Amino acid sequence: MDYTAIQALVDSDMQAVNTLIQKRLQSEVVLVNQLSHYIINSGGKRLRPMLALLMARACEYQGSNHIDIAAIVEFIHTATLLHDDVVDESDMRRGQDTANNVWGNQAAVLVGDFLYSRSFEMMVDVNEMRVMQILAQTTNIIAEGEVLQLLNVNDADTSETRYLEVIYSKTAKLFEAACQLGAVLARLPKEHEQQAAQYGIHLGTAFQLVDDILDYSADSAKLGKNVGDDLAEGKPTLPLINALAVSESNGNSDDAALIRKAIEEGGLEFIDEIMLIIQKTDALKYTNDVAKKETQLAIDCLDFLPDSDYKTALAELALFSISRTS
Repeated sequence: MDYTAIQALVDSDMQAVNTLIQKRLQSEVVLVNQLSHYIINSGGKRLRPMLALLMARACEYQGSNHIDIAAIVEFIHTATLLHDDVVDESDMRRGQDTANNVWGNQAAVLVGDFLYSRSFEMMVDVNEMRVMQILAQTTNIIAEGEVLQLLNVNDADTSETRYLEVIYSKTAKLFEAACQLGAVLARLPKEHEQQAAQYGIHLGTAFQLVDDILDYSADSAKLGKNVGDDLAEGKPTLPLINALAVSESNGNSDDAALIRKAIEEGGLEFIDEIMLIIQKTDALKYTNDVAKKETQLAIDCLDFLPDSDYKTALAELALFSISRTS
């Protein structure tokens, strides 16, 4: 089952999600409409809402609240993108100008706030306390993840463990919520709800690790952002953390010193040398191996589900997360 077949499986649900998104994006403030429509319609994979739909269907949920959940998840994700791009001073995402590059930082932050607040209005409409509890906690942990990442910027002593904590909070947590809520809506036992959540955590972690790999290996056209952005911002992601650890353990002090300098100063002055060190230390292979382990753990978490096309699609999505090139 390829990605197109997976999309086709929830096509009618996704159409309903998109209709709801367009409806709930409406505001009497013209700039809110312009900017929010720009970012929502900018060609994202809609992976997180798709996970919510697939998991709900795989759990044999028969209602319609999964449509609302999927739209809420996409709103939260979009709000984080708007805020991320301001914090990171990014000028390109998904192959086009970032919203902050078009309208300015102030408008991007405020419309991100609008999307967050609108998502909470929609949670109230679902009228399930457990749903509100999970999503409220999720938005809180995502915010903490942003702060954790900020603390790691230009810090060459960031450990793999510390970095994986950032990935969980900043990325995997929303994957977790999207999947857990599918099981919550279906009223599954707590242990099955937790397995659905764990699937989301492992998938989200693998997805982010592949993003880290692509930052050092893809081209800008495919990636939809500038290659080397993480290094330019002084972000020590796993390929760089591993390359530094290997260089230090091998006694290659010159390489280690260069990586430390690149992290601490940011910018792309040393990008060519850093790419050679990453290649020499097999840091991308190491990161990919970690991503593969996370993918297998995600697939293993699906054992609680009855066999169905939706279960198969969830397993295939996990495999897609480590095979993608953008």
